[in-house]
Amino acid sequence: MSVFSKGIGMTSQRTRDRLVQRLREEGITNNAVLEVIASTPRHLFVDEALASRAYEDTALPIGYGQTISQPYIVARMTELLLEVDPVTVLEVGTGSGYQAAILAQLVTKIYSSERIEALATQARQRFRQLGYRNIRVQHSDGSCGWPQFKPFDAIIVTAGGAEIPEPLLEQLAIGGRLVMPLGTQGSQTLVSIMRTPSVYERTDLEPVSFVPLLGGAG
Repeated sequence: MSVFSKGIGMTSQRTRDRLVQRLREEGITNNAVLEVIASTPRHLFVDEALASRAYEDTALPIGYGQTISQPYIVARMTELLLEVDPVTVLEVGTGSGYQAAILAQLVTKIYSSERIEALATQARQRFRQLGYRNIRVQHSDGSCGWPQFKPFDAIIVTAGGAEIPEPLLEQLAIGGRLVMPLGTQGSQTLVSIMRTPSVYERTDLEPVSFVPLLGGAG
């Protein structure tokens, strides 16, 4: 890995290791997730002006009214998905590409949809630069899912909505898990949906704060 990817100063490995220690203290226990977060250059997924804050445990703006999620939330949602040993994952809301980059090192294939074309283009460029070859990005309304590649072993939605889009439930494999923030801004809960042969089982997990899930593609 180049010095560019490794980072220096406030983006150095020591800074990343401090972040991982904070995540452990906050309750993240999956060592594979923590190792991937320690080795992934989050500073390359934000504007250069914010690079010195990349390893703070906080969400940061990425333009277009969107954010790169707080590392704790990325780790928590990833940890939840890995509990079902997924091979294929659908991500709704590519954003900066950081969440997909974390998942790409832990599962076989990621299908990621992004409604804002400029963000989808930037994410593809980052994935190529960093050598993530198992992520496919689509510029589309993510609430429609990606029917061409269904069913998905796991689905992660990185924006909050009042309800889970029906196409996503339909595209979730039996035995699979969907993780998504539900509720209105300021009152959202991270939920897990497990699909069994007969029902969808919902578990409410913890309060979260995400940008809203919007329809359409711009």
